Amino acid sequence: MTESLVGASLAFASSFIYVLLKSFQQLNVSGGKYLWILPTSLLMAVCEVYVTWQAATRGWGWICIPIGFGAGLGAMCGMWLHARLLRDT
Repeated sequence: MTESLVGASLAFASSFIYVLLKSFQQLNVSGGKYLWILPTSLLMAVCEVYVTWQAATRGWGWICIPIGFGAGLGAMCGMWLHARLLRDT
């Protein structure tokens, strides 16, 4: 049971961070924030590999729920964070 909870928590967190970075990246590209594009892409790659590995090793059943919630919340937080961090740059 604890392994399932830890796995779900890690899947949620990695999906949250990955989609947060994806949202951040889309706003970087559309806003012409060239210096932020490469570091964001590298972090995205790490998260994408981890999320894919989680889904591949745990199956496509219940793991989609924490990944989906993490993605939705990550997108909203990425938009909010970008607006706060890069408002005047």
